[in-house]
Amino acid sequence: MKYNYLSVVPLGALAVALLNPALAFADSAKDAQVAARALAFMENGPTGGVVMGVVFDPAKPGSVAEKNAIMAALGGGYNAGTVTIAPKAVEADSAADAGLKVLFLTHGVGYGAVGGAAKAKHIITIGSDPACVASGACVMGVTTEPAVQITVNHNAAAAVGATFKAAFRMLIREI
Repeated sequence: MKYNYLSVVPLGALAVALLNPALAFADSAKDAQVAARALAFMENGPTGGVVMGVVFDPAKPGSVAEKNAIMAALGGGYNAGTVTIAPKAVEADSAADAGLKVLFLTHGVGYGAVGGAAKAKHIITIGSDPACVASGACVMGVTTEPAVQITVNHNAAAAVGATFKAAFRMLIREI
């Protein structure tokens, strides 16, 4: 059953979230944790210690707030099965040149530019904005509210050589 967001969230809480960017992206922390777990379901995916770039635009307060929430949630390392993800803040302009294998794109970064540069270097891109996945800039999109939903852009995944185990593919939505 789908709920209208405004019918289940008190308007006062919604106003506070909209006025305080740090609170507005509280779910992005959970999104990043679920994304880290999803990496363990990749065939020939990363294992062991992996640094995930958290891509942000310093000129956009919402992007910075989301980056801060993700950095705090993943801390010094987030153990997700066969992968331990350590976050590293990366400005959008230098994301593809950071030498990383995985990037989490925050809301507000130029998805097209970052995704295109990452694709050319076979970097796995993840985000919590469905528009990033729909555009093909993100290989995988993860949202945890109101329920966990993982979406994989098939063409973007193929372009970077990312394949997922059959059991995982049964649980996700592919576009």
